[in-house]
Amino acid sequence: MNSKRPVNLDITTIRLPLPAYTSILHRISGVVLFVALGFLLYGLEQSLASEKSFEALKSLLASPLAKFIVWAILSALIYHFVAGVKHLLMDMDIGDGKESGIVGAILTLVLSVSLITLAGFWVW
Repeated sequence: MNSKRPVNLDITTIRLPLPAYTSILHRISGVVLFVALGFLLYGLEQSLASEKSFEALKSLLASPLAKFIVWAILSALIYHFVAGVKHLLMDMDIGDGKESGIVGAILTLVLSVSLITLAGFWVW
């Protein structure tokens, strides 16, 4: 029996590497997109139901809260896409080492933040 095994593994005290955080954020963004899909489908239904419901949806989407929600959904979509491309490259054995994984995580974050900022300017 190995005596160097941890006795009490407190997950809150473990410092994860940056690629682990980007992977966790990728999963969170996928869950956000799954939940947002219901709202997006409802909006599609309202936009196609009639001209009156389309105008009501259009006026609803002009509010600051709705613009924030649209920006949040776009942010999740952008991050999920960028991180997904990174994961696909890693599946092809590109950037799957320790050092290249950190570089890939930094590139994922920088590219995502840049695109999310541009999306914010586009929404507002």
